[in-house]
Amino acid sequence: MQHPDYQDEVQRLERTKAYMHDILFASERDLQAAQENIRSAMANLEYIDSSDSFLNILTNARFFEMARTQKEGLEAVMQKPYFARIHFQRTGEQEEFLYIGKTSLFDKETNEPIIVDWRSPVANVYYDGRLGDMIYQVREEEHAGHLFAKRQYKIEQGELLDFRDVDLTTNDELLQEALAGKADVRLTEIVSTIQKEQNEIIRAHLRQPILVQGAAGSGKTTIVLHRISYFLYTMGEYFKPEQLMILAPSQLFIEYIGDVLPELGVDKICQTTYADYVQNAIGIKLKLQNPNEQLEYIIENSSAVLPAFSIPQVKGSLIYRDMMERYVKRHEEQLASLFEDVFIEKYRIIRGAHLQKLFLQEFAYMPVEKRLERIKLVIQTEVKRKTTAVLNSLNVRYEEAIGRALNGIRNAENRRRIVTKYIDERDARIPKIKLQAKTITSAYMKRFSKLKIKAAYRDIVTNRLLLQELALEWTLQEQELFLEVHKKERWAFEDLAALYYLHARIKGIEDKWKMRVVFIDEVQDYSIFQLAALKLGLETDMFTMVGDLAQGIHSYRSVTEWTPVLELFPRATYATLQKSYRTTIEIMEVANKVLAKMDEDLPLVEPVVRHGKEPTFIESKNFDAATIAKLYETIQTAGHRSIALIYKTAKEAKEFVALLQAHAINAAELNENSSIDQTTLLVIPCHLAKGLEFDAVIIAAFDIAFYDHAIDRKLLYVALTRAMHELYLVGPAKETFLL
Repeated sequence: MQHPDYQDEVQRLERTKAYMHDILFASERDLQAAQENIRSAMANLEYIDSSDSFLNILTNARFFEMARTQKEGLEAVMQKPYFARIHFQRTGEQEEFLYIGKTSLFDKETNEPIIVDWRSPVANVYYDGRLGDMIYQVREEEHAGHLFAKRQYKIEQGELLDFRDVDLTTNDELLQEALAGKADVRLTEIVSTIQKEQNEIIRAHLRQPILVQGAAGSGKTTIVLHRISYFLYTMGEYFKPEQLMILAPSQLFIEYIGDVLPELGVDKICQTTYADYVQNAIGIKLKLQNPNEQLEYIIENSSAVLPAFSIPQVKGSLIYRDMMERYVKRHEEQLASLFEDVFIEKYRIIRGAHLQKLFLQEFAYMPVEKRLERIKLVIQTEVKRKTTAVLNSLNVRYEEAIGRALNGIRNAENRRRIVTKYIDERDARIPKIKLQAKTITSAYMKRFSKLKIKAAYRDIVTNRLLLQELALEWTLQEQELFLEVHKKERWAFEDLAALYYLHARIKGIEDKWKMRVVFIDEVQDYSIFQLAALKLGLETDMFTMVGDLAQGIHSYRSVTEWTPVLELFPRATYATLQKSYRTTIEIMEVANKVLAKMDEDLPLVEPVVRHGKEPTFIESKNFDAATIAKLYETIQTAGHRSIALIYKTAKEAKEFVALLQAHAINAAELNENSSIDQTTLLVIPCHLAKGLEFDAVIIAAFDIAFYDHAIDRKLLYVALTRAMHELYLVGPAKETFLL
């Protein structure tokens, strides 16, 4: 390389690596020392003061964790310590060169930064700032400075391969180079090419919800993952990683992002699907119908029109939420009617009306059964306090009565009889009162039986009289249809929101499942009731939600517009991303033709200026393994690793993967629980391809075409926008693909 700074940059990289090696060596030594100290403290537990020993263990355990975290962080970036540099001057300070990477590293002697973490406030200058005077924020305070230059590096395996000074032109060139990379590495390297509009969303107000409508390929998943990383970097002192949750559309998607999370230092967060989270949080395991079963039925019967009273749609509505709330209120009233005065012997300890008021008003912010637990404590406290007063009062009264008898009755026989009577009465009553005081609270609370949520929900959906009481908005015909569907006990994905809502309102969500911050990818596939139930159960609105209505293939049970979501989260900011960084201009032109046919009024996607091969249509009346095999070989020859063969339905995918394998083609079907193997031709139905990306995509349609139908348009759009570099359509005619 001929750049005049080349040797300086090589030396700088070598110095950084050498310092990192020293730190790693010291970290290894510290780890061993901490382990030895812990072992020693454990061995001495029996011989020295236990509190000192436990303190020693605790201190060393914390030190061990710090040393281990630093060691793992440095090892992760050793081969690529940084990816950018800014030449920057804060107002009133000296100029400095700041190297930006995935972790921070400081000189222990001078405390000067060797590497600045990409999440730090000053690194925002690199992503957000044009050259010249600028302002950036640190903890909501504005700081001014001057950006002289930005430089980006290409470092592989610890070797400096290239670097360029970045202006608008070279920024586009660098972005195109990164986008030209392979699907299996692009997510992990995206941090170096985060764009301004993506960066703004990543760093948007962290204590407020945000909803992002993002076009296919606009980097929604990237934004979610990097916002999690930025959140922990900025708010880590207030939130543990375990208190954050990313809700992914499938286990396949979790597998897909699995390599990225450790790179970003966020692998400790809860990664799960909505169905798995709900069942864990409410402690109920259900044999759910495959959530894609109904989608498959609609896909295979494209001409079928959903009935006006669609049960999946109804169960995702706020009307259904209101029905569950009416049930909770009904249950509350039944419990409230059970409150009576609490007596020990003939003494009233606490009024039933007061307890009822506590239950219905003072403790109304708590789940129903948590209120009962609190009321039990109230009764216990009052019983303890008033029993003492009653016993003291009785003892005084009996002592006075006995004293009067001894002093006032002259007849010895009468005096003995009266005194004996008082003593016997006292000795019988007081132990009885003490015994009753020990058991009265438990005995009183037995009237309040705990609800079994699963059984209660089954009662709602099968009990005609109860349904009439709750479903005020439905006609009798709709109620009968609903009851008919639920005669047989089958659990659908749509039932989870109601079960979670009832559990949250009646029992409350356990702390370990009460995540404080939630990140949802593919939020367009959630119903408004699902989101409302989560918000209520988690008692937070700190949600980051990203989605694309154009990819809402589950619109028969999920949101079809963002207005209700924004009404549910009134503090939320709303952002849009219309640029696609995934596909070439040529592929996006085809996808935009399908997007233009959709019912939703969505603008066409703007592809980043990156050209590629024109999408190719291959005419084939029927499935031909030889045609697919030849095409697969051609794509591999072009150097592509990640190749998907996408069919409209799961049934087709299963059939054709068997035929491909019978012709000795290395093909594998992808399902919800698969691992992605880049060495095979991945055969996948449209609905499972959502959220994934591949170097090249073949979309095949033979027996089942894509029809000009709402769901089909979205499925085809999803399939078209999975391809990064090459796209092939194989079928009997272009019309098969709505073209």
